[in-house]
Amino acid sequence: MPIQFDEYTGSDEFGNWLRPDSNSYVILSFLAEHPEQGFTPTEIHENVDIPMGSIGPTLQRLEDRGLVRHKGSYWAIARDGRLAGLASTLSTLRSMDDLDDWDGVDWEAEAADRDEMEAWRDDRRE
Repeated sequence: MPIQFDEYTGSDEFGNWLRPDSNSYVILSFLAEHPEQGFTPTEIHENVDIPMGSIGPTLQRLEDRGLVRHKGSYWAIARDGRLAGLASTLSTLRSMDDLDDWDGVDWEAEAADRDEMEAWRDDRRE
């Protein structure tokens, strides 16, 4: 992805390098789905679509940023407040996917208009 060279700051903040299509994002997402478990690089490779040769270097970069931790050959997501939102969002999305009745819902037809919302609020107040 091209950048505006003169405007590039080289910032290492979350949004600048953690894109949904990156190996870092894929590994963090997997580990966030299992926050209390540790996985070997081979186990991570078997659960994500990333070449085995990229797993180790990506884990090392994530560790350098404090986003993963390891004991021996096992890796887990770091206990970091920045990652709590990611784990929570992934859990919510999994729960939504598990609901069978979401398919085929016409959300525009189901959405309440302003008058319906006001009537509902009035009923709740009484």
